[in-house]
Amino acid sequence: MLETLTLAILGGLGILFLLDVLLGLWVFKLKKRLNLFSKKGSKNLEEFLNKQIEKSEKQDKDIESIFKEILRLSAISKKSFQKIGVVRFNPFKEVGGDQSFSIALLDAQNNGFVITGLYERETNRIYAKPVENSSSKYPLSEEEKQAIEKATG
Repeated sequence: MLETLTLAILGGLGILFLLDVLLGLWVFKLKKRLNLFSKKGSKNLEEFLNKQIEKSEKQDKDIESIFKEILRLSAISKKSFQKIGVVRFNPFKEVGGDQSFSIALLDAQNNGFVITGLYERETNRIYAKPVENSSSKYPLSEEEKQAIEKATG
């Protein structure tokens, strides 16, 4: 009976020793994982997490600021001239070369203006006409229509 008791105690101690070794390995692995968080000079996990939260909040503010700037620039770009069409022509077939021109300057919604310069030997004339949705309330010459078509095409 004493032998059985001794064996039971030794068996129990063996099991406790095995559990102690397994728990030691488990704690070592957990400590290794926690050390990954505190490698950058942080004293503890809480300090590290607080720094990460602060960084995340700053990044959120930066992203919001960038998004607002993109919206502002997008609104500006819609009103900027994006489309340009140029046509050179000779209004007087018997004299000179293609020294006259029509140029259309349009924004994203095809609004803007067309400028036509007519070159003659004695004079130069320049005309400007507003353009809304690729057309004008003023009569357009064929060259002005071509310039608008080049800009929108």
